[in-house]
Amino acid sequence: MAAFLPAPALRGLLLYVRIANAQAEFRLKNSGTKKPIPPKIIPRPDHTVSRDEFSKSALKVLYRLHKAGYQSFLVGGCVRDAMLGLHPKDFDVATNATPEEVRALFSNCRLIGRRFRLAHVRFGRELIEVATFRAAANHADDDHAHDDEGRIVRDNVYGSIDEDVWRRDFTCNSLYYNIADFSIWDYTGGVEDIKQRHIVLIGDPDKRLREDPVRMLRAVRFAAKLDFTIDDTVVEAMRQDRPLLANVPAARLFDEFLKMFQSGHAEQTFELLREHDLFSLLFPDTDRELNRDEGYLEFVRAALRNTDKRVRSDKSVTPMFLIGVFLWVPVRERAAKIRSQEKMSESQSLSLAAYELSGEQQRRIAIPRRFTVPMREMLALQPRFTQTRGKRALNLLQHRRFRAAYDFMMLLASVGQFDEEMAKFWTRVQNESAEERAASFQIAASGKGKRRRRRRRRPAKAKPSS
Repeated sequence: MAAFLPAPALRGLLLYVRIANAQAEFRLKNSGTKKPIPPKIIPRPDHTVSRDEFSKSALKVLYRLHKAGYQSFLVGGCVRDAMLGLHPKDFDVATNATPEEVRALFSNCRLIGRRFRLAHVRFGRELIEVATFRAAANHADDDHAHDDEGRIVRDNVYGSIDEDVWRRDFTCNSLYYNIADFSIWDYTGGVEDIKQRHIVLIGDPDKRLREDPVRMLRAVRFAAKLDFTIDDTVVEAMRQDRPLLANVPAARLFDEFLKMFQSGHAEQTFELLREHDLFSLLFPDTDRELNRDEGYLEFVRAALRNTDKRVRSDKSVTPMFLIGVFLWVPVRERAAKIRSQEKMSESQSLSLAAYELSGEQQRRIAIPRRFTVPMREMLALQPRFTQTRGKRALNLLQHRRFRAAYDFMMLLASVGQFDEEMAKFWTRVQNESAEERAASFQIAASGKGKRRRRRRRRPAKAKPSS
C-alpha cells in the first residue's frame, strides 16, 4: 500500500512509524523488559481458580465493564490467593476504561487519588477498587513524575495491559483473571514463582524499590503471610535501599503498620523485619532495647502471638495495644530518668514519658491521637496493679482503660515480668460480689446507717443590762 503513496506522504508515514517505534522502545525500557513479551494464557481447564472464590460485587463490576465493551480483569492478591487455595478478601479490578468512564457506569462510584487516580465502587460495606491500565511515561508533559531519588510521586499515564503488568511490584501479584473467558494471563512467570513460593520483583529490583521504598515492607509482609521466601536479588536490593524508607510519608507507614501487624501474621512479620534490618527504621528506640534485653524480646513476641491468635479467632484488635508493647521498655527507661530529676509518681512519669516518646515516634510513623492517648493511659496504670488494698485499688476496676491495662499486665505476668499471685488476684476480683471485693481489698464494712450530724447550738443572746 505504501508503494502507491506520494513521496511526501510516504516520508510522513515512515517518520510516524519511527516515532511510534521509539516510543514503544522507551516504554519497554522503562518497564524493565527489552522486547514485547506476550502473556502465557492459561485456559480455565488448566487452572484451579474459580469464580466461586470471588465476591458477587467484584463479579458485578467485571461483567458490567465487559458488557460495556471494556477489558476487565481481576488482578493481584485475589488471583494469587485463589491459586494458593486461600480465600481472597480484597478484590482489585484492572481495565482499559478510564476512571471517568468507570464512574459513568456505576452510580455508586467515586474517584480518588492524585498520585494514582482510582475508581472506588462501593456495595454496602464492600469496596471494589478499579484501576486503569498504567504505562511508562513517554513525554515531559505526561501526568507522571519521579523525585530525585527515583520515587514515583505521580502516575496517571494510561496504557494497555501489556504495559500495565510491568508497573506492578511482584510476579506473584501480576496475574490477571480475564472475565471474558475465565483464563489467567501470566506475563512474568508469576504462576511458577507461586509454585516455588518465591517473592520476586518485576524488573530491576533496585529501580523498583527506589520507585517505591514501601515495597520492602510489602515483600516482608507477603513473605510472612504466604510463607514465601524473598528472592536473593530482592534481599540484596533491600540491603542497599533500606535508608530510603526514611523518605516515605509517616502517614503511609502507619497504613503499612496496620497491614503488617493486624492481619494475623504479626510475629513472623516482626521476625522478618528484624532479619532484614527494617524494624530499626520503624521503631528505633524499641529496636535498641530489644538488642540488649532478652526479656523484652520475649514479651514482644508473646504480644505478637497473642495478636495473631485474636485475629485468627475473629476477635477485635487495636493498634493501641501493640504500640504500647513496642514502646513499653523505652517508656519505662525514660520514666525512670524523669523521676530522678523531678519529684513525680511512677504513674505520672510513665504518662509523661509515653507522651514524649509517642511524639518522637510519630515523626517516623504517624500514629493518630485516638491511639496514643489511650496507650499512655494503659501504660500509666501499670504501677497501680501492685496495690491491692484500699478504695483506690478497688476504684481501678472502674477505670475506662482497666481492661486494656489488665490484659497488658497479664501479658507481662505470662513472661515472668509481673508477680503471678498479684495477677491471679486481679483476675479473681473481677468476678466477685461487692461484699467479696470489699473483703479482698481489705476495706472495712460501713455502718448500718449514716451518722447524724450534731446540731450546733447558737450562743444565747446576752441579756440587756438594767
